[in-house]
Amino acid sequence: MQIIPPKSQAPAQRSPKGANAERSRNLNRQNVLGRIHAAGARGRAELARDLGLSTQAVSNIISDLMAEGLVREMGTRAGARGLPAVLYGLDPVGGFALGVEIRPDAFFIALVDLAGHQIVASRSTISDPRPDQVARAIRTRRDALIAKAGIAPDRLIGTGIVMPGPFGRTGLSGLSADLPGWEDTDPGTLLSEALEGPVEIANDANAAAMAERLGGVAQGVGSFAYLYFGTGLGLGIIHNGQLVTGAFGNAGEIGQLPIHGPDGTAPLESRLSRLSVNQSLGRRLDIADLDRLFQQGDPDLSRWLDQARSALSQAAGIVENLFDPATIVLGGAMPDALLDALISGAVLPDRSVANRPEHPLPRMMRGQSGRMTATLGAAALVLDRLFTPNQYAI
Repeated sequence: MQIIPPKSQAPAQRSPKGANAERSRNLNRQNVLGRIHAAGARGRAELARDLGLSTQAVSNIISDLMAEGLVREMGTRAGARGLPAVLYGLDPVGGFALGVEIRPDAFFIALVDLAGHQIVASRSTISDPRPDQVARAIRTRRDALIAKAGIAPDRLIGTGIVMPGPFGRTGLSGLSADLPGWEDTDPGTLLSEALEGPVEIANDANAAAMAERLGGVAQGVGSFAYLYFGTGLGLGIIHNGQLVTGAFGNAGEIGQLPIHGPDGTAPLESRLSRLSVNQSLGRRLDIADLDRLFQQGDPDLSRWLDQARSALSQAAGIVENLFDPATIVLGGAMPDALLDALISGAVLPDRSVANRPEHPLPRMMRGQSGRMTATLGAAALVLDRLFTPNQYAI
């Protein structure tokens, strides 16, 4: 897990000249890959103009990327003069990312290609939640999935790991979604050693937000908020294409936000989450159950929906005024129809910086949903590292 402290706590240090040159090459490489990913296909001269680089520098980067199998020729485009320009695009099978979601009782794994398409996936129960046992089980399952997909192990470019927050011991420790025995464990070190490769660690909301930025309704949106429905409720914030993680990786614990209701003040999560709907209806419901009840017009679910809309409206106003997002995306382990009903019935406050006549996007949108949302989001963390330079890196 990468922690980025405020600049006042992290004074810049002068790096050796060679290190600066290497960093510059890496940034240019990420910029080229990112531009190709966003455009679908691009010529060398276009990339040079887009990025303010020399054509020779772009040519060198393209040559390296083709040698690594990440980029391939995609035909040509006729220009106004001269020879047709050769276009370059991602080779989807040039590399693969692994996404892992760890829950208290199970873990999900998905292998995706460079285009973010799921190749294989599986779910495994956790019989022993101790960190070393979980890490060993993930490695075993990873190896089985790679073999099943028939890809070379060296084509795996990294692993994204999604875990329920908060990370470390905090005033929120002891919640039902916590992983028992993990409070004093550094998951990044443990899992990178167990998997013998780089890992990206995030909570489920942050991972799902990144997946939405790379391939969902927020593609091309630089700053937005993502309200994630897991068992509880989380918030992922993307600002200028980067995740806002906080000092210790715990930004976005919106479920604990105090919200007013007819029975007084209570945490948002107790009124707007799968946990709250299960408590309201007195039984444990999965996505299919909720969808069926909604389509049937179940009166108990309708009552929950009314109070959930009120809670969502209050929370949305707070998020808008704190972060000024281009939009708020709702997604996660909820039926599409229920998310649509929450959005259409929410009464967003007039007193909000997002209430503007020239707003280019709806103030609230539905994103990706389903039980694999966070798992695929974990893989997106790896792809984002490949495509997006970290503007805060020193």
